[in-house]
Amino acid sequence: MTVVFPRPLRGWRFVLFNLALGLGHMVVLFNAGSYIALMPHVAGDLGGVLPSLGTWAQTDFMIALALAFPIARWLAGRFGDYRLFATAFVGYAIASYLCAISETMQLFLPSRIFLGFTGGITLPIGQALLLKEYPPRIKSIGLGIWGLFTLMPFTIGFPIGGWLADELGWRYLFYFNIPVALTIAGVTGSLLYGRGFQRRYTRFDFVGFLLLTLILGGLQTILNMGNDFDWFDSPFLRGVLITVLVALPCFIIWELGERHPALDIRLFAHRNFTIGVICLILGFLSIQGLLSLFIVQLQLLLGYTSFLASLVFVVMIFLAAPVIAIMHELIKGTDARIFACMNLLGLAFTLNWIGRFDDPGSFDQIIWPMLLLGFFLGSFFTPLTAIALHRLSPNQMTRAAEEAAALRIAAGAYGITLQGVMLFRRTPFHQLHLADQFGGRRFPSLDVLRPLASRLEAAGLDPGMVQAKLFAILKQQSAILALNDAFLMASYLFLGLAGLVWLAHPTHRPLHPKPAADLREIRGEELMEQP
Repeated sequence: MTVVFPRPLRGWRFVLFNLALGLGHMVVLFNAGSYIALMPHVAGDLGGVLPSLGTWAQTDFMIALALAFPIARWLAGRFGDYRLFATAFVGYAIASYLCAISETMQLFLPSRIFLGFTGGITLPIGQALLLKEYPPRIKSIGLGIWGLFTLMPFTIGFPIGGWLADELGWRYLFYFNIPVALTIAGVTGSLLYGRGFQRRYTRFDFVGFLLLTLILGGLQTILNMGNDFDWFDSPFLRGVLITVLVALPCFIIWELGERHPALDIRLFAHRNFTIGVICLILGFLSIQGLLSLFIVQLQLLLGYTSFLASLVFVVMIFLAAPVIAIMHELIKGTDARIFACMNLLGLAFTLNWIGRFDDPGSFDQIIWPMLLLGFFLGSFFTPLTAIALHRLSPNQMTRAAEEAAALRIAAGAYGITLQGVMLFRRTPFHQLHLADQFGGRRFPSLDVLRPLASRLEAAGLDPGMVQAKLFAILKQQSAILALNDAFLMASYLFLGLAGLVWLAHPTHRPLHPKPAADLREIRGEELMEQP
């Protein structure tokens, strides 16, 4: 019989334990954010593949993160939290090494998926380990510290990733993971060695998990490969679509009859949970996709270095950090739908503002809407979490938060590829439109640009070089307009979500909730905000 070791850590061991868990949390989330700045470099180095292929490693990484949530809970019950946590970080180090030495996409992509899966296991387990060591009266402080560790990678991850790409090379992101991950595994394993745990012999829903993997992975495969393989003209993609369409109803029927489902879809019988999760999924899909698309296009279209493009996002921290810190207290005693609606309207306004930047020279002013975007991102999760968790029992609350986080992470992966699809589709449209506007679809007849062509020829360029230069200008402007379309479409989506939240039940939270209830809600918010 397993003996539970109840004595918590104290003194320097407690401090070291917090640092190790926080560093582990940061390194996993850091690899989710910083890789975005590296994508053009990775695509160019791995056999010169297309930039879209470099995106696969980010989207599949996030799908693996999402799929790790349901299996982490079962593995922790079978083998213990700290054993699973330490083992996952050893696996994380191995996956990082494989990513670093990869010379082809055939090795890099599965290594990146393995990296996401091992990292995803540590996210919910790390929070559970942290809470066990805090006395009941200060558990909320522990969650506050955890929230800071959650926020930091997304503020410093972009510029550090850009700096690594420009100065050292993208492989060093993964080389640096190895000693950090092994240190975290060693420290947590040493501090908690000998701890017992209450073993839980629950049956894992392998059938449901397999069907969920087929659905999420199949949809992501279709989105990843669609542009490059002509969508459903490809026999392979038609086969993937049929597999997804068959797996989806089978998954729903199976999960409704399963006692311990991989994804408890019965939670969607609660109106507030359904509306809150829809807003979280669609909102994060748009935000994640736009930010990923924007940082890449700043490099490809406007010639920004990876580091300079990443600095555009740093200003978001100035307003995001204080808003996150106080938002939980602000919505007490108030209907969360009010804050959610105001936040979604603010995001609609900000994204519409960014979508009006149609001149390459105007992007030196992008700092102002990005600063405002940070404010609304900081207040995005908390009111929607309050709506989603409203009227759920204590037993349902943690499970609901984990499932919402997993679905939101998967939606972020879909958002990256969907925004890429929009850019791919809208750029040729704007090229034809601009060609018509400037005098016809045949480029030599662009009479409006004739004075510029004459000045370039007078400067010593031959006619062929002049035509190439003018076409490059036209192509750049078309891509900027397509990028604007993505931001404007997202702003309209947020307008619709601002109206949707009013269909939920009112959520008047007490001004002075019971400590246990307040702790559960904060923990749910933390789970939903990562990564």
